[in-house]
Amino acid sequence: MWWDERVAARFRRNLQPTLTYWSVFFSFGLCIAFLGPTLLDLRCQTQSSLSQITWVFFSQQFCLLLGSCLGGVFKRTLAQSLLALFASSLAISLVFAIIPLCHNVVVLAVVMAVAGLAMGCIDTISNMQLVKIYQKDSAIFLQALHFFVGFGALLSPLIADPFLSDTNCILANGTASASSNLPHIRKSLVPHQPGNLSHYDLPMKGMVVTRVSYAFWIMALINLPVPIAVFFLLYKERMVPCLNGSSHPLLSADELALETRPGDKDELSSAGHRPHTAAGHEDLFSCCQSKNFQGASFTYFAVHITGALVLFMTDGIVGEYSGFVYSYAVEEPLAVVHKVAGYLPSLFWGFITLGRLISIPVSYRMKPATMVFINVVGVLITFLLLLLFSSSVVFLFVGTASLGLFLSSAFPSMLAYTEDILHYTG
Repeated sequence: MWWDERVAARFRRNLQPTLTYWSVFFSFGLCIAFLGPTLLDLRCQTQSSLSQITWVFFSQQFCLLLGSCLGGVFKRTLAQSLLALFASSLAISLVFAIIPLCHNVVVLAVVMAVAGLAMGCIDTISNMQLVKIYQKDSAIFLQALHFFVGFGALLSPLIADPFLSDTNCILANGTASASSNLPHIRKSLVPHQPGNLSHYDLPMKGMVVTRVSYAFWIMALINLPVPIAVFFLLYKERMVPCLNGSSHPLLSADELALETRPGDKDELSSAGHRPHTAAGHEDLFSCCQSKNFQGASFTYFAVHITGALVLFMTDGIVGEYSGFVYSYAVEEPLAVVHKVAGYLPSLFWGFITLGRLISIPVSYRMKPATMVFINVVGVLITFLLLLLFSSSVVFLFVGTASLGLFLSSAFPSMLAYTEDILHYTG
């Protein structure tokens, strides 16, 4: 095997929770990428304008930010974390099932806000629990975790594509010109970057003809095994209150990690010397208490700031580049044909997923710090070459693939690297 027996044995002991956290991140990916390609059909379903329907982007992303903070509240016991994951993954299936019933844009925005909260909780809790289970061996498992979000993000547009309208999905007088613009508008509506589409005149009243509901129901069914898997983990740990015959002490994530290799006790004891201690976990804002920073070295703060800046840059590019590159390609001087330019976001996400798959075995042989360095240098060189060859269509495709490859493992590598230095809390 390409990893040693110690890590393999640790993985076998934590097989069910690890697979459960991976599957929950698949839900995250499934939910993050469907909105862009389906937005025009949802506009028809809600009979709203383009400027109104694009508010659902803001609703989802803003509540994802809130949910990421909220996820830290459920850190104190394994039971709280698993119950939050169960509720979040079940909420995503319910959101997919309810979206076809939303015929008002405000109701749709509220539903997408719920999805954003669920996604944020999943993001925080899954990363944190894997780090606490595997500690210094977490790099390889974090790479696999983030592969699943890429896989889900690739799958949901593929599910939606056969059910998208090829012509305007509200039949009214004078729809011919609007229908001719539809392919260009649809490819402008990619996740995180709805763009300036207010100049397109599409009918708001008439007979709605869209089959996109089937796509959402299919995604709801595909996602349904995920909350079931979380429920089985809760049941195995005897944390389902109504099904427990006797009381069972709640296992914290740290206690779950104690069943691993002998050296873990030394690691946990050494963690007590880190600046953040378990005593500061009493409330949501305890991490900001001054006593937690007393005696902390400059390096401690430098790692926090550097890690945050790297993630701000790399994760921000992942969120925005797929929305930017299409508009960049169809404009002068490149003037790429719309259909060809539409492959660029798919190419970008495809290489992100491929890079995360490759990073799983690579992360076992290479230190996280080295991977972060390669990622950052690779991203900077790629952007420099994209600027130098800004008039080359071929290099735009090559650079997009290269950028996705270098960005793919930046987040999990940085998380694994800083875990060696910092003591993570919710």
